[in-house]
Amino acid sequence: MSGHLSKLPALIRRFAHFNFLFSAHPIRHHTDIFVTKPASYTRECNMRINDFGRRGKVKAAKQLFDEMLQSHRDAASYASMITVYLKNNHLPKAEALFTSMPRTHRNIVAESAMIHGYVKAGRLPEARKLFDDMVDRNVFSWTSLISGYFAVGQVAEGRLLFEQMPMSVKNVVSWTTVVLGYAHNGLIDEARHVFDRMPDKNIVAWTAMLKSYVDNGRIDDAIRLFYQMPQRNLYAWNIMISACLKVSRVCLAIQLFDSLPQKNLISWTSMVSGLARNGMTKQAREYFDQMPVSKDIAAWNAMITAYVDQGDMPKASELFYSMPNKNIVAWNVMIDGYSRNGAQGEAFSLLILMLRSGFRPNETTITSVLTSCNSILEVGQAHALVFRLGFDFEHGISLTKTLLSAYSRIGDLNSARLAFQGLKAKDLVSWTAMILAYSHHGYGKHALHVFAAMLTSGAKPDEITFVGVLSACSHAGFVEKGQRLFDSMSHMYGLQPRAEHYSCLVDILGRAGQVEKAMSVVNKMPPSECDGAVLGALLAACRLHRDDKIANHIGKQLIELEPTDSGGYVLLANVYAAQEKWNEFARVRKMMKERKVKKVAGFSYVEVKGKNHVFFVGDRCHPQVEEMYEMLRVMLPPRTSGVDCIQGDPTIPLS
Repeated sequence: MSGHLSKLPALIRRFAHFNFLFSAHPIRHHTDIFVTKPASYTRECNMRINDFGRRGKVKAAKQLFDEMLQSHRDAASYASMITVYLKNNHLPKAEALFTSMPRTHRNIVAESAMIHGYVKAGRLPEARKLFDDMVDRNVFSWTSLISGYFAVGQVAEGRLLFEQMPMSVKNVVSWTTVVLGYAHNGLIDEARHVFDRMPDKNIVAWTAMLKSYVDNGRIDDAIRLFYQMPQRNLYAWNIMISACLKVSRVCLAIQLFDSLPQKNLISWTSMVSGLARNGMTKQAREYFDQMPVSKDIAAWNAMITAYVDQGDMPKASELFYSMPNKNIVAWNVMIDGYSRNGAQGEAFSLLILMLRSGFRPNETTITSVLTSCNSILEVGQAHALVFRLGFDFEHGISLTKTLLSAYSRIGDLNSARLAFQGLKAKDLVSWTAMILAYSHHGYGKHALHVFAAMLTSGAKPDEITFVGVLSACSHAGFVEKGQRLFDSMSHMYGLQPRAEHYSCLVDILGRAGQVEKAMSVVNKMPPSECDGAVLGALLAACRLHRDDKIANHIGKQLIELEPTDSGGYVLLANVYAAQEKWNEFARVRKMMKERKVKKVAGFSYVEVKGKNHVFFVGDRCHPQVEEMYEMLRVMLPPRTSGVDCIQGDPTIPLS
């Protein structure tokens, strides 16, 4: 029996290689190896523990460690098992084993491993205490603690510890760690100072300094250092190519790429992605087509994104369907592309194909789809899909806000309100979205009711919120309230009114017949904020209240400001028509014709059973036009000034 013992370690190793280590246990249990070959047995077990750890098999390593007799565990056994725990993120178990192990078995390997584990977990006090208690320290223990200090921004402690580190222990790794530590904290000049002090620099040190410059935006310094490098590896070349493209130094990036002795997939992908981001789609496609057969998925996505950003959906689609392997990013880019380019049907179709292909949409996917929806049917379908996929509306704030906006866009305010109510935590964006929804559709009182609830909640309005609130005051006819809210922007919230806020205030005053006061607002506002919307609001008020004097002055000013926009011409012509000043009316229309300014016909549409019915101003072409006009005469009540365009219950619960 004993004659075969020399072959046993190799046999155990063979079994372990094929994951049959525990099948080998009976062999070990029926030998006297513990008596005759304890050292060999311990070495084999330690090797196997380390091997299991490298492969992430913590349970198998622990089982083997436990089966070792206490008398056969040496310092390396404990160090190996502790290292296995730490490499696989089991710090509590490593800590427990380290604490319980015999003091005689504690060695520099186990102690250094624990310091590294503490540092990785951000437990610097424990790491420092263990470090201070160590009898001997190696470069690993010193470097681990130094890197820990730099990682959490304790630069002074990291610097001091490095200075205390014996010169005989310092090596290129410790020096490089300090260089990266300074760079991590934005102290590039200090990093360069340490780099220059290094007694020996290897390619890793040079590359670390190079990356430090790049990560902190010091591209010119990076370029100079790159050309000073005694030797350059592929990683350094790729860093520089990517950095140049990031800051639009395209010519230099191309020069570097062409000079690169040996290109890898990262080199090619960097060029394709970088050129695409810089809007050079044609050049990006040339590099893409030259890439090796096994193109990186990032390169595919970069090219598709470039075409989508250009609005060239046919080419984007061609590439997309040519992809050998698609990821969620590719699907989302295409769906978002169709949505942004007004192809709602294609976006929906691609979403269905995505589901059939086994991909689960994420919030980005659903947001793109909802953004493209323009009808009750489409939003309802998207909402139902989101519900079936199990997305969390209560905590998915971004998704719920998108749903709120989608329902608001199609005029389904009841569903928008329900989406808003479903939010567990309402932020400024969600409050503002609900205010804008009511304001846009004429529910001025409702919008102000939401605004009051928002202030009660403690949320502070921003410029966009005030656009919705002031517009609501205009719809509701609240002149004094509108003026107070406008004044509160700067007095209470420190917000500077912009053109859109002045436009709302002018509209509020103009609708109420206070045209001269509205004119005073225009005269006193900053000239930089006086745009076509402000002047247009004032001109509309002049037309409504037949103020010829102001209308003539403002109309000419608006046409000079926006000579290619038909709005000013039409408003001014209508003012003259109302005054029966036909010569002036004809002059404005002639001016439009001479300047080739055309008025885009206004239209609206309604969806019935999935079909859109479009109506232009004064349109009588619809086959059921007579029935529709008769129904309108029955439905529309006499108009009353100073009330919401759409009547409804003013008290809408918000939660």
